[in-house]
Amino acid sequence: MKSLYRTLEDSERSLLPLLAQIWGVAPADLEPGELVTELNSAMRVAERVEAVWTALDEGQRGALQHLLASGGRMPANMFTRIHGGIRQAGAGHVAEIAQHPASPAEALFYRGLIALAFESADTGPRQVVYVPEDLMDVLPTHLTALDSGAAAASLPTVTALDAVEDPRPADTRIVDDMTTLLAWLQVYGAALQEGELSPPDGAALTPWLLAQEPGRLRFLTGVGLAAGLIAASAGRAQVSRDLARAWLEEGRGVQLRQLARAWRDSQNLRDLWQVPGLAPEEDGLVGYDPTMARGAVLNFIGELTPADDWWSLSDLVAAVKLADPDFQRPGGDYDSWYIRDARGEYVRGFDTWDQVEGALLRWLVQGPLHWLGMIDLADGAARLTAWGRAFLDMGAWPELVEPQDAIEIGLDGALRVPRRFSRLDRFQIARFTSWSQPGDPCVYLLDGAGIAQAERQGINAAQIQAFLHRVSGERPTPPGVARLLQNWLEGPVARVTLERQVLLRAESAEALTEIFETPALRRYLGAQLGPTAVLVRPEQWPALQAALAEAGVQVTLRDLDA
Repeated sequence: MKSLYRTLEDSERSLLPLLAQIWGVAPADLEPGELVTELNSAMRVAERVEAVWTALDEGQRGALQHLLASGGRMPANMFTRIHGGIRQAGAGHVAEIAQHPASPAEALFYRGLIALAFESADTGPRQVVYVPEDLMDVLPTHLTALDSGAAAASLPTVTALDAVEDPRPADTRIVDDMTTLLAWLQVYGAALQEGELSPPDGAALTPWLLAQEPGRLRFLTGVGLAAGLIAASAGRAQVSRDLARAWLEEGRGVQLRQLARAWRDSQNLRDLWQVPGLAPEEDGLVGYDPTMARGAVLNFIGELTPADDWWSLSDLVAAVKLADPDFQRPGGDYDSWYIRDARGEYVRGFDTWDQVEGALLRWLVQGPLHWLGMIDLADGAARLTAWGRAFLDMGAWPELVEPQDAIEIGLDGALRVPRRFSRLDRFQIARFTSWSQPGDPCVYLLDGAGIAQAERQGINAAQIQAFLHRVSGERPTPPGVARLLQNWLEGPVARVTLERQVLLRAESAEALTEIFETPALRRYLGAQLGPTAVLVRPEQWPALQAALAEAGVQVTLRDLDA
């Protein structure tokens, strides 16, 4: 903050004579620089400061106490929203405004108790209201019951709750679901549309996720892209093999931390676009920086909420609205962003703060931070987990020792894979099996289709056999599974193809011979299977039916779609 001398030196010259009158300084024949020096001395004399303080009314003293309780400085738009605006006037109107101030803030400004200045912030230059630092030291706050503590207590606070309803502990299932997403992309692939899986691909994958809340798959995909586990190429999502393998090899705690940091630091994950009921327009949010807003919210939670207890989400939103409402708005501008609500109407102005900033706060707490295991939820309440406190640098990152459960290989080739199993090994299992049943354990079926799928990825039956021997604790492979793998090891002689064909069957060999000897009919026929049966060329049977009818041959259809 500026000193009193510097503040007076930077003030409008028309303001100095007014301040001289209020603070008992005779300005006659004094140059502006001399007047600044005299005022600087007079405004720090205890008796004069006490006289000006005593002359304030309750609203004016309350506004000053609010500013002092905030450290003597506050964004101007926040202070004036609470305590009224400050009109700027020329020399001819300064005295009139000072005599009849329109707000407590204006009264304080024209008495020299507060001043305006610009400072650099993360969101860009912003105007602040402040009390000169050496003036703060002499203000007689002890003369009123409304001391700094009382002023601070009048602000919304985020206090601990004694009890909550319907608690929903956070978990680390996002690690398991990220493994599933990576395996799905490796085996099946998926189209990307604006940073998320296409609707058909998303609908096909969703049943395999352990958590299926709205918006979570889109968030999961975005975090995977941000962490470099997934790459986008020609509109398709692909696994980044080296980075994905390195992540899959880590323990659960490290995996969770990497995902959380990727979300926190990503410029491409635009949280405001994910808030239900809001539709920001592309390129319609000049100056929007998701990492800045995200970082501010994390700081609010770390600084304003109890570290170990439940707290009200509504209290947090109210405290942020008062403490720093412009946390994501460059320069506190609430009019230039193009955001529509659920009805398609634009939301503008500070009156829509709860609809935009408040909704974003709630979504970040109830969505990403809960999905990432950082915050427990209850009805209208939240609480930091050990992971969350560590993420906010409020404690050490938990050392998680995760027991590794074994997989079960059924006689029918069903592989039951529990959550507490190597994510890298589960990823590999998903590549050479048919996905059978989601959940915990997740069931994968080792069958011919799965092995064929593996071969297309360069995995052969011998590798599968060795892999199963290792992950099953070197227990004997069930006979049916061993036989299946051996058949595939023996090569193509053990493989067959099943095809659906159309067969023409005549009542006699003579009738079939006559059909063959008719050029208009013979063109539709394939290989003869016996004296009375012949294959019909694919997709030609409707034309053959019509040609037979023209030749006077009665046709009966069996098990064919008309």
